[in-house]
Amino acid sequence: MRFRPIASLALCVGWSSIVPLGGGCATTGSAQAPARPPAAAQWFERARASYRAGDFEDARDATRHALAAAPSDPEIRELAARIALVHLEFSEALKLTEGLASTDAHRIRGRSYWFSGDLEHAADELEAMLADPGVKDGWAREVAALARRGAGRHPFEMDGSLVAEVDMPRALDRVLLGANNVVPCELDGERILALVATGSSEVMLDVNSRHEPAWVSLRFDRVEVKDVPALVSDLSPISRQLGVPIKALLGGQLLRHTHATFDRRGDQFVVRRLDAAPPPDASRVPLYYLRGGGMLLRAAVTARDDAPIPLLVDTSRPYPLLLQDGAWQKAGVDVRTLSPVPNVPNVKSGTVPTFRVGGFDLAKTPAIQGGDLTELTDGLDVDLAGIVGSELLQFFRVTFADDGRFIWIEPDPTLVGAEHAAPAASPAGPATSSPSSGAAPVSGATPASGATPSSGAAGASPAPSTTRRGP
Repeated sequence: MRFRPIASLALCVGWSSIVPLGGGCATTGSAQAPARPPAAAQWFERARASYRAGDFEDARDATRHALAAAPSDPEIRELAARIALVHLEFSEALKLTEGLASTDAHRIRGRSYWFSGDLEHAADELEAMLADPGVKDGWAREVAALARRGAGRHPFEMDGSLVAEVDMPRALDRVLLGANNVVPCELDGERILALVATGSSEVMLDVNSRHEPAWVSLRFDRVEVKDVPALVSDLSPISRQLGVPIKALLGGQLLRHTHATFDRRGDQFVVRRLDAAPPPDASRVPLYYLRGGGMLLRAAVTARDDAPIPLLVDTSRPYPLLLQDGAWQKAGVDVRTLSPVPNVPNVKSGTVPTFRVGGFDLAKTPAIQGGDLTELTDGLDVDLAGIVGSELLQFFRVTFADDGRFIWIEPDPTLVGAEHAAPAASPAGPATSSPSSGAAPVSGATPASGATPSSGAAGASPAPSTTRRGP
């Protein structure tokens, strides 16, 4: 599978400031533990190491052993609560931190209450965390204020039909959208274009249109999602990159509460009130959430399933994969052999021989190396190995299930069992493609002068050779 340079890649790898993971600085104010029994100490250190490496299942198992040996140890309880938050087990996280008064305990409870829809208690706990002079957390500050203004609201309440389907256009005003999941919808009655952005925990509104966080309504055809909490950010870099006016990012909270499906190859975005039935040809992929927000999956870059690596899932980034140097090394690729991307400083491209996600093997997957991810990873307590972008996920129909604890991925039928990579054609369709039926361009969708089309228009990656490994 041959890699083609991505248009305006320098801008693509710099979107981290736009897409928050759930905010926050590095851990401070942790509870101090007395001397713990040797067995508890050993299990605790194993849990910390596994958590750091993104092996959340082993970390959870290790903390259970540690708690059995030292059930009152505050540090073990806080680590177990952070692991529960990663699994969206909010009640468990609250139970584990009950009676703890450290900054980290307030942080964990605040996020647990927020992501479970308990606005009053979320505001209380986040404000208590922010009272620590060592904490700088813009996300928590904005969310606490929004929670205070949300008294009596029921976040993500849905009205209308049981299910609604929206056609995602392949092009708008002759601007090809490539692998990007651009969704026509209504924001408080105004027709807009939104971008599916799994790397963001929240719905984000363009600060040039909305000046402060707010409670909004989003309508997708016959379904209205009410009391949606939305933060604000400057989305103009994304609009310039895509060549169309993006007024909102649809973050992970909205996607999991609406049991959403996005299918770039099928040009379809679906919201529903209940979980979809398990698709017959799909593979189940567990998801994890940094601080309950930023979305992760684990994938293997070797022919074996041992030690999968943690990857941020961010559909707002128009490339297949971005891998840190350690992940390239694990894949058996010397970073010195990677090829520089023309006109993009400090970014190189190459091919990962094997990429295994869910029940599927993707051979010769294109990926990039480089770009400054400091702003994205600063303060995280998990060592991210890289990012899964939209150009990889475009080959799957993706459906959120169990309130976002896993996704079903269904491959394009033309890929399964393929012996060779598909011809190097744009996955967005031929250049003559017109917008999908019912997805008329929104007023003002003409790209600004000099705007660069998305990567799909500039020459996207051809389809990978995909092999199914199991049921």
